[in-house]
Amino acid sequence: MASLTSTVFSHWPWQQWANEQPNATAIIREQQPISWQHLADEVNALCRLFYHHGVRSGQGVALSGKNSPELLLGYLAILQLGARVLPLNPQLPEALQAQLLPILNIDWGWSTHPLAWPDSVKPLPSFSIEQLSTSNSRTQLMADWPSVQALTMTLTSGSSGLPKAAVHTPEAHLANAAGLLQRMQFEAGDSWLLSLPLFHVSGQGVIWRWLQKGATLVQRNMHPLDRALAGCTHASLVPTQLWRLLEQNADKLVLKQVLLGGASIPVELTERAQQAGISCWCGYGMTEMASTTCAKPADATAGVGVPLPGRELQLVDNEIWLRGCGQALGYWQQGEIRPLSDSQGWFHTRDRGEMRNGELYICGRMDNLFFSGGEGIQPEDIERVLVTHPLIEQVFVVPVDDMEFGQRPVAVIDALPGLDLSQLSIWLEGKITRFQIPDEYYVLPVELKLGGIKISRLAVREWVKSLSNDVSK
Repeated sequence: MASLTSTVFSHWPWQQWANEQPNATAIIREQQPISWQHLADEVNALCRLFYHHGVRSGQGVALSGKNSPELLLGYLAILQLGARVLPLNPQLPEALQAQLLPILNIDWGWSTHPLAWPDSVKPLPSFSIEQLSTSNSRTQLMADWPSVQALTMTLTSGSSGLPKAAVHTPEAHLANAAGLLQRMQFEAGDSWLLSLPLFHVSGQGVIWRWLQKGATLVQRNMHPLDRALAGCTHASLVPTQLWRLLEQNADKLVLKQVLLGGASIPVELTERAQQAGISCWCGYGMTEMASTTCAKPADATAGVGVPLPGRELQLVDNEIWLRGCGQALGYWQQGEIRPLSDSQGWFHTRDRGEMRNGELYICGRMDNLFFSGGEGIQPEDIERVLVTHPLIEQVFVVPVDDMEFGQRPVAVIDALPGLDLSQLSIWLEGKITRFQIPDEYYVLPVELKLGGIKISRLAVREWVKSLSNDVSK
């Protein structure tokens, strides 16, 4: 793993960069540049505040909130103290938090908003950047680097049940970053917009790439996006965002590289971006591997490239197995880290994949495959086509029981105003095989969008099942 880390760290990265390039710009907050020395001083001040209130090495601290300067400083300070940090989605229901946090041995909680923490979690005080900046002392409170107790805990999607917390060391995050940056150019003079939340591993991926290179992280209000991206050389975006940027403000962008995710990537988009001087990348990653595992320059194929340096991949009965740099130590539960890999170190992802022309193609989740009249249906195959409809934002295809065929697909859709559900089967003709065309289409209910890490496929399936139960009564 160490051989992949282009910078050898003997201290926490933000402290090391403060020693090596104290006056270089570490962060741009809105329009204000913050030097590495100033950032290190802020982290030191917050470490003293948290330590004063009782945070100690080895304890667990949850951070709930949207990205903000305070949230990022909290993330760094907790690690520097040698504690475990768990970033939480602020929309995570309090009832679910009450279930999860005791299992994850969380001692302290800090949030950017009013929040009723479970009784077992002690709240930490709010603070402001101004408060930290007025502290003149550079006394450092920090665990040794690397600390075996300073760990990140990142919740998995929980798409089919209670989320798990994947546990990574800072070294694993840095190794993941180094692997991607051997392919994708990002240097000390570049700047990456923090456009993704820290409670997603992809958001943490941005943080550790920034720390790996000693580059500049940009923290801004994300609306409007073109203003947020002003002066940024790198960003992580979804295709829709890039389309809008190119339509409105292509001449004002200084973007050089964009890591695209979240949807299929049209060739027209990547060609248009290339004309504007922007290189587009696509890939495949997951929480358990600390973000990106495979990556390539986006092209005409739907593949995700090959494993990054330091990672290995094999297909076993069409299931993707992974091991190598960035792999989590395991899942945290009741004070223990439970292994997630087999005896040879392979993580069985439960993702279906194929190798075509030397690159990996993602087919969907093994758990989602169902059979209709003897034909295997992978819901993601149908979803990939439906999301190309200009009015569809996201879609979930789930099976319903059927007397004749065993199971049939139905689609639950989150769409823009104006979508006529009754016309979707006609629109799908010729785009997928006839037996894949859903029997019914429903609008995604608001209550399924309110909480969790992301929308639970299991919850969507249960909701559809409740509709048929209501009809049968």
